[in-house]
Amino acid sequence: MAKVTVDGIEVEVPNGASVLQACEAAGKEIPRFCYHERLSVAGNCRMCLVEVEKAPKPVASCAYPVMDGMKVFTDTPVVRNARRGVMEFLLINHPLDCPICDQGGECDLQDQAYAYGSDRSRYQEPKRAVKDKDIGPLIKTVMTRCIQCTRCVRFSAEVAGTPELGGTNRGENLEIGTYVEKALTSELSGNLIDICPVGALTSRPYAYVSRPWELKKTDSIDVLDAVGANIRVDARGPEVLRIIPRVNEAVNEEWMADRGRFSFDGLKRRRLDRPWVRKDGKLTPATWPEAFAAIANRLSALPGERIGAVAGALADAESTIALKDLMAAYGSANLDCRDDFAAIDASRPDFWRFNTTIAGIDEADALLIIGCDVRREAPVLNARIRKRWTAGGFPVGFVGPRGVDLTYPAQHLGGNLAALEGSAFLETLKAARKPMLILGRGALQRPDGAAVLAAAWKIAAETGMLTPDWHGFNLLHLFGGQAGALELGFVPGQGGKDLKAMLAGGVDAMWLLNADGFDPARIPAGTFVIYQGHHGDAMAARADVILPGAAYTEKDATWVNTEGRAQRGRLAIFPPGEAKEDWRIIRAFSEGVGKTLPYADADALRARLAEASAVFSRVGEVARGGCTDATGPAGDAGAVNTMAFALPIPVYHLADVISRASDVMAQCAAVYGPAPALAAE
Repeated sequence: MAKVTVDGIEVEVPNGASVLQACEAAGKEIPRFCYHERLSVAGNCRMCLVEVEKAPKPVASCAYPVMDGMKVFTDTPVVRNARRGVMEFLLINHPLDCPICDQGGECDLQDQAYAYGSDRSRYQEPKRAVKDKDIGPLIKTVMTRCIQCTRCVRFSAEVAGTPELGGTNRGENLEIGTYVEKALTSELSGNLIDICPVGALTSRPYAYVSRPWELKKTDSIDVLDAVGANIRVDARGPEVLRIIPRVNEAVNEEWMADRGRFSFDGLKRRRLDRPWVRKDGKLTPATWPEAFAAIANRLSALPGERIGAVAGALADAESTIALKDLMAAYGSANLDCRDDFAAIDASRPDFWRFNTTIAGIDEADALLIIGCDVRREAPVLNARIRKRWTAGGFPVGFVGPRGVDLTYPAQHLGGNLAALEGSAFLETLKAARKPMLILGRGALQRPDGAAVLAAAWKIAAETGMLTPDWHGFNLLHLFGGQAGALELGFVPGQGGKDLKAMLAGGVDAMWLLNADGFDPARIPAGTFVIYQGHHGDAMAARADVILPGAAYTEKDATWVNTEGRAQRGRLAIFPPGEAKEDWRIIRAFSEGVGKTLPYADADALRARLAEASAVFSRVGEVARGGCTDATGPAGDAGAVNTMAFALPIPVYHLADVISRASDVMAQCAAVYGPAPALAAE
């Protein structure tokens, strides 16, 4: 540790830390444009100049290492004049178009010009102008505003792993671009908007829409993948206008995926805003009492064993437990939350959790990925893996189709588990201190899914991943509601039927809660279908009764991410029309049929959640530990067939009902198309 004095305040910082970090440790604010805590140091902007005792001139604090006994001064006349001069140079070619710039009100250049710049300009010569670049449907560029901080270049290369941006020319002629005009291909490209300190890179869907002070800001959770990135929903009136990430070091750091960021326009398209009841073969608008009466009349004529319920990928925990309790009141054990037919053994939590935890990736020293395109299934988690790979000493093996670009080197071991027989990579895993395995949920959607799960667990056990102080087996889910339903035991009870059995004619009525993961054509013709959801997707067209629910931005709800961390989303806007929060719909129906659920408010319902699983009693936290029971899941590990693994998300931008309703995501799908045809071995 080095002792450094900053403006008379003595602090201790690690050897090798920068002067800027020492200043922050002393509570001093240092202006900067190019420096970012999660990117490499560039030292481009020189805005972070400070004085160091015995140094001949001000130094760039972001790039200057501390030394023991160093004395630093951050607010002397020399420093103030230096910062004022740097700001004057930065503004020489800046257009100063703040009134029409979408960054206005939250612009680092604007704020620091007020705080550290001069109140007048001496520049009289013509300003240069730079042609705007077309880098896709998500990011708008006004490159004349660019100050060449290179944050975007470093983010693309270091965090996203897609080095598509760079600089051409030198000096005053330097321009940032893609060299050859093309759309950015990263699933994390929207984060460029957040890290750009000026208005050069802004959100194209948000262009000229609003000012930041006009927005109501609500903390929530991104449920469009299973990472559970912490987000902020910005709304004005009844409409969501943008979604941006919040910092959570243990989950998403400060990044979020493009689908969660830009698909919000799908929240106002194809919405179910009133109940519908099928009469004479045609869906017709109905009132809530009429819809409830139609359901009650049909269910009352059936025994419990002929009624089933399915919770889908976007179902929140509150509505899931309410539906489970309603089915229990009807005497039905026919429950399933695996609407994608993934053969998940629900008997033990560590069979379905990401046991290493997302933050635990930083400790791992070898990784085997099986049947999972982590880049598209969980882009933020993939960035965490890339960060660990960048640190070194982290070999990665991949079992799946050829041609999958994970953004970091991965040894392709074959298209299926049979290719692992005798593989040298297994010895690499055994030699590692903390090896880990990621099994994709898509790998369990095959007919031999149970065998794949058992075989993956066996590999983990045989390579030293399951120890008392380390759990290296991880299942990666696809959406925000899947892990929570498993935590609540929304699976067949004793004598109950799973989804396959229900679709084989095992039930006469099905209650589908946001269940859009399977083809509605598979439902037998005579089955009575209740669809409770928020979008008029294919499943709603098959329903006999439609109950309009609330999307994730329209309710206070709890979600569980892939590692078993319960997190709470808040209501940002109200549901459209007559739509209601899902658990309240189920509670109201139960009251109408004389099977009243024992919770009338959210507090009582959350007490019920905590009773069902300890996960819900520690919201925001995750239980982490080693493997206490190495007994594997029920499948036969030797029954894996030689079929190559397929990837479950063919078109990243259209993976869920909200995204499929989004015009922005449709534009992205048109530009990027489906995932390239991957030749499996």
